[in-house]
Amino acid sequence: MVSYMKAKIFYISVGFWLCLGVECYSSWSKCTLTIQTGGSVTIPCHYDRKYTQQKKYWFSEIDKKNTFINTTEEKLSVIDHPDQSLFTVTMRNLQNKHTGFYYCVVETGEQPPINTLFEAYLKIQSDPDVSVVSSSVSGHEGGDISVQCLYSSGYQNKLKQWCRYKDQSCYTVGRTDTSQNSSVQISDDGRRSFTVLMTGLRLNDSGWYFCSVGEALNPVHVTITKRKESVSADTGAEKDKRNMESFCLSQTRGDFTTST
Repeated sequence: MVSYMKAKIFYISVGFWLCLGVECYSSWSKCTLTIQTGGSVTIPCHYDRKYTQQKKYWFSEIDKKNTFINTTEEKLSVIDHPDQSLFTVTMRNLQNKHTGFYYCVVETGEQPPINTLFEAYLKIQSDPDVSVVSSSVSGHEGGDISVQCLYSSGYQNKLKQWCRYKDQSCYTVGRTDTSQNSSVQISDDGRRSFTVLMTGLRLNDSGWYFCSVGEALNPVHVTITKRKESVSADTGAEKDKRNMESFCLSQTRGDFTTST
């Protein structure tokens, strides 16, 4: 058992240096997430559908501890979402002692037996290098959403991007990128924040994104829902209107009949 655990740690370490998981973006040689002291973060870990039934867990390099999926504790939750082919890791009340390397891992049952899906260096700071005003935003199909990403003064001249976790696509400050019906525009105010505007939203725009400044990241979850149909309300109003018109017409006809 001891040798098996050592093998796990070995493969995880190798996985970090080789960046095995496709979710570790090629431009992010070190996936650094900056979190405010005492704050929390939710990290998505995407896996191939063929690993749906395999063991998956969150590994801490600090204490060499594995936390398997569907575990909920006071300061740590690891929840599987097989319908989305990912599991999420939520860490709460983060302190300086939590600064270090962490890994999303799946036991493949193949060779190599362990695959690192996502590796991150969590950096706990009183004033985070990169943060977001809201880590979860929602909008309606066809509408728009706005996300504000904050950065420290030392990152003013770093590359700023809005990146989608699922397909590894990134949008850069100063450009407007259009994909079918939706578009993404990023504007930097030059005063420690940039704003992401997504318009013409589609349902499949839902998912996980990252505010990226240099090598520092912060995750944002976007939820797009169908716009509520107002047909029933309009139909009711039209029906009331028709009833009123019919009533007025009948009254008018009655008046004529009386006068005659």
